[in-house]
Amino acid sequence: MTANQQHPESQNGRESTELTRRKVVAVGAGAVAAAGLGGSAFAASGLGQGGGRPPGGGSQPGTEPGSEPGSEPCYLLTTETTEGPYYIDADKLRQDVTEDREGIPLLLDLKVIDAQTCRPVRNAAVDIWHCDAVGVYSGYEDMGNGGGGGPAPTGPPPSGTPTGEPPTGTPTGAPSGPPPGGGHQEPTDDTRYLRGTWRTDRQGRVTFRTVFPGWYRGRCVHIHTKVHVDGEWTDAGYEGGHTCHTGQFFFDEESVLATEGLAPYSTNTDERTTLDEDTIYDGSGTQGGLLRLRYDKRNIAKGVRATLTVGVDPEATEDGQGTPPGSPSPTSSPSSSPSASAG
Repeated sequence: MTANQQHPESQNGRESTELTRRKVVAVGAGAVAAAGLGGSAFAASGLGQGGGRPPGGGSQPGTEPGSEPGSEPCYLLTTETTEGPYYIDADKLRQDVTEDREGIPLLLDLKVIDAQTCRPVRNAAVDIWHCDAVGVYSGYEDMGNGGGGGPAPTGPPPSGTPTGEPPTGTPTGAPSGPPPGGGHQEPTDDTRYLRGTWRTDRQGRVTFRTVFPGWYRGRCVHIHTKVHVDGEWTDAGYEGGHTCHTGQFFFDEESVLATEGLAPYSTNTDERTTLDEDTIYDGSGTQGGLLRLRYDKRNIAKGVRATLTVGVDPEATEDGQGTPPGSPSPTSSPSSSPSASAG
């Protein structure tokens, strides 16, 4: 695995396809255990209380949207973003997605509401996926840190003027490497850590246990998400429906800086893109996906609780295949700024 590889962009939209048959494979209770700094740290810090319910079970305690002090306002749609190249449909139905990944324990506590009515969106299927502490995505380990682009060049750069005649004729054979613009890529392996799907309860709430994500060149620290509605929960999982939201969650700079000196994050030598430099985060705070974080400022290794209210339009189809924020329009002139990946 190569540590310094450029993550492919996802800035060219593909033809939108509505999700018509989607099945999530259920995982038995207790089949996946947190590793590294996982479950014990949450228990000690109290971050793991009220961790959700299995499909078909009882609801969590909670309040209606907008009634909590400091909660996000209603009537605001959470920003839609690109899906990125590494989404895997029909993932595992589970709340604890940690598997064997080491890192700072993270409890992600989300509340999904209808942005028009402020009512909770019940029985929705919420997907999350993100890279590990050193920037690697499960299912795409061959891509290395962030993926794509092949290994970094070695040796001195070429010098002098090229010689010889330019090639002629029409190129033959299939192109290699990531697709132009970083469109969806097929998985390279069977790993599925830091990915999962769970059901919102009667208050629109859903929680996941994972680890604080790492980073890779071209992107700030983030978590991907999708919200699916109008499907059916069966013994096999979730089927049918459509995707009403595709977004990303972001972390403030203070929290990311606090992780850099801790293992395994400290082994990640790849250049880090800050929140302000990222071309996907739109700078609008919680509406743009910026998480509210709670942790011990003296020792973030104890664990982090991240919360956010996600405002969606259940009638919309937002599958993340359109032009992502920050990408040029087809008629705009090329920019001199370096392109950022949208994974």
